[in-house]
Amino acid sequence: MWLYKPSGLDMVRRRDLAGFSHYQVTGELLRNVSEVMQVTEIEVGSALHELKRRGLPYKYDLNIYRGCTNGCKYCYAVKSHSYLGLESFNQEVVVKTNIADRLEKELSSTNWKKEIINIGGVCDSYQALEKQYQLMRQVLKVMIKYKNPIIISTKSDLILRDLDLLDELAGHTYVNAALSITSADENIAKMVEPGASSPYLRFKALREIDKTKAYTGFHLMPILPFLADDEATLETLVSWAAEAKADYMLTGMLYLTGGIKSRYLSFIKQYYPEYFASYSTLYPKGGADKDYKSKVHGYLSKMRLKYNVNNRYSKFLPK
Repeated sequence: MWLYKPSGLDMVRRRDLAGFSHYQVTGELLRNVSEVMQVTEIEVGSALHELKRRGLPYKYDLNIYRGCTNGCKYCYAVKSHSYLGLESFNQEVVVKTNIADRLEKELSSTNWKKEIINIGGVCDSYQALEKQYQLMRQVLKVMIKYKNPIIISTKSDLILRDLDLLDELAGHTYVNAALSITSADENIAKMVEPGASSPYLRFKALREIDKTKAYTGFHLMPILPFLADDEATLETLVSWAAEAKADYMLTGMLYLTGGIKSRYLSFIKQYYPEYFASYSTLYPKGGADKDYKSKVHGYLSKMRLKYNVNNRYSKFLPK
């Protein structure tokens, strides 16, 4: 539904990583996501994709990148790469180089009603490649020009680079900036989300965004059974949401549907074999056992009450 497919309007250019010849992607930039990346630069015919799914606070998605260097082991978007004819979601990334120009054309239309746009619904807009391309700054400047409301969710503290633009836009319209944090343990995060910023850096970023006029969200999604679902971890994460003064906190269980299950359980078997049998029991199908979910959500509810953390973002949406 939200998958991007190159068309006759799209001009494609393939190169090694973002202007670097045979650049080796190692160390702190992407940590252990990959050793070599291939980047495909394209020019798109449209920046926005209208969603058919109901029940969301937005109708349009904008994705600057297809493919993501965060390398999240539970990522639901990996299957989109087979649709594009690409194999590695983490090592073959598509960059929409003209996305700001196309966005301006769409927002300047007399038919555009200033709908909320969700930025990065499929791929993180502040993934490591954004350091070089800086397309988010271009996109935010267009949003400011047309005073268009947005929602952003990321796992990167690179969002702080654009704090000035987020604050400026929030002075004109609705801006919701959320950080997704699934563990308080640096070592677990390095394994499960190897290309993302550390959990503590994400938490610090959320604290800084709170100083702007933007609404802030803490996304504990997905909750990771056996890795980050113990009471101490869950309480720490809720306390972080409170300390960061997040306007709301959303929580959601890990779902292992489609190809996610085999990919994620293969990761668990290799790196956390002590939990493999437990995962297999907990996930007979795509969703976790009902009693387990009830227990975890019940505890989180108690923690939100303890730390006075709101779990409803709808109260902040523009009327």
